[in-house]
Amino acid sequence: MGMRFLLITFSILLGAVAADASSVWRVTENNGNVIYLGGSVHGLSSTDYPLPSAYNRAFDASSRLVFEDEPNVSASAMRNLYKSGFYPKNDSLKNHIDPRTYDYLRRFFGLLRMPEAQLQRYRPWMLVAMLWSSATNQLGVEGFLFRRAKANGKSVGGLESFREHYGIISGLTDKQAELALLSTFVSATSHKDANLAAWRGGDVDAIARDESTLFSDLSWLHQRLIEDRNHNWIPKIEKLLHSGQIYFVVVGAGHMGGPEGLLALLKSRGYRIEQI
Repeated sequence: MGMRFLLITFSILLGAVAADASSVWRVTENNGNVIYLGGSVHGLSSTDYPLPSAYNRAFDASSRLVFEDEPNVSASAMRNLYKSGFYPKNDSLKNHIDPRTYDYLRRFFGLLRMPEAQLQRYRPWMLVAMLWSSATNQLGVEGFLFRRAKANGKSVGGLESFREHYGIISGLTDKQAELALLSTFVSATSHKDANLAAWRGGDVDAIARDESTLFSDLSWLHQRLIEDRNHNWIPKIEKLLHSGQIYFVVVGAGHMGGPEGLLALLKSRGYRIEQI
């Protein structure tokens, strides 16, 4: 009878822990310095709120926030990026991608009321940037935390500069960007609800597995978007950890799990990782 009671109690406690899990972790080094690491979804809806309480706890415990990319960007930098996404007047998108891809893009962007004459001017990587940006909104985790930081006078920085961040996309060849476009259309309808549930429950390994499946035929793109950036971020995150300030670093949840995820990379360097 007593053992049965203990087993039932243990099961209830495990259930409570699982229910409270979220995509936020405390990273601690041997001398006690701490930072918080949060996995984000860049675009959410009002029904996804409130966020798991761990986000507010990490925000309140931190003096500064850091996102994937620098949020304070000059208008001139934005204009220069936009201009670089166009072909010269004597060239056209249809000269650089498969006719079947072009026809699909023409019909897709036509539904969004983009004239074909305008579509033809864009380089493929700019179309990728437009589609990926459309998946980001002010209800995303970063948008919510940025507004809180502004209201509370907390500084916000980025692991990547504006140039570094968009160089990941603008550095794609036309063929690579075409493949990224096609991948985007496939992934837009794949496993969205499951990944949202995994993010909310803190199961970032499930997200990493799903991403590996989606990018199985485009491993170079997964390496460019996730793995290379993770490795580039590690020394920057370590520098924040060594600073003595408490930072809350918030990046896409897809960067967290798996053997090349930030959690595994930090753990391999001897840091203590605790899900909060």
